Amino acid sequence: MLIQSAFAAFRQTLSPPLRAILWKSLGLTLGLLVLVWFGLTRLIQWFQASHHISEQYPLLDTLAYFLAGFGLFVALAYVMPAVSILVAGFFLDDAAEIVERTDFPGEPAGRALPFGTAMLYAARFAGLTLLVNIGALIIFFVPVVGIAAFFAANAYLLSREYFEMAAARFRPLPEAAEMRREHAATTLAAGCLLAGMMVVPVLNLVTPLFGIALMVHVHKRLAGRLPAPAPTPRLR
Repeated sequence: MLIQSAFAAFRQTLSPPLRAILWKSLGLTLGLLVLVWFGLTRLIQWFQASHHISEQYPLLDTLAYFLAGFGLFVALAYVMPAVSILVAGFFLDDAAEIVERTDFPGEPAGRALPFGTAMLYAARFAGLTLLVNIGALIIFFVPVVGIAAFFAANAYLLSREYFEMAAARFRPLPEAAEMRREHAATTLAAGCLLAGMMVVPVLNLVTPLFGIALMVHVHKRLAGRLPAPAPTPRLR
């Protein structure tokens, strides 16, 4: 089921109906990453200037700039999951509606979440994801453990966020969360796929749109397996 959903999501991500949203998603993702990059570089420059590193230790200052450049790339990789969640929240309903309409034409379309609610939920979860990834970044240089922590944490967080946002178009958020817990193995496997994409340069930029399309398919397929609700008895 997951393989079929992944291929369908990839096809949708590059399809003409989603192409306009893809370019907007890429633009917003890159814009947010540039802002993060700018903020981190200013922070490094302030730290070096406030501690007079360049005046007292010129060689150390050069080394610090070199390490800062490498460190910024590493830091951006750990910030990327939070950025992805924010971008997904912004484009969720537009992208999900296209996927539902084109791949599930005979089924009822979902109901869009209020924009404020969707962004508040995405921002709250992006903040949690950022905190967790900062913790994972601290142990980055611990062999095996650092990478494993990054992958495991983001597989869970991305599976939770993307699935619940897709499912919330059809059911209240508490029910969406309960559905995710009931199908934890499937949703976590989808999260592993998204976490794997996060570590691949360029490919990670399309993760927000791909994640939406993927979880729309996963939710639809899981919902199709659920038993139909019992008919409501008529009053005589």
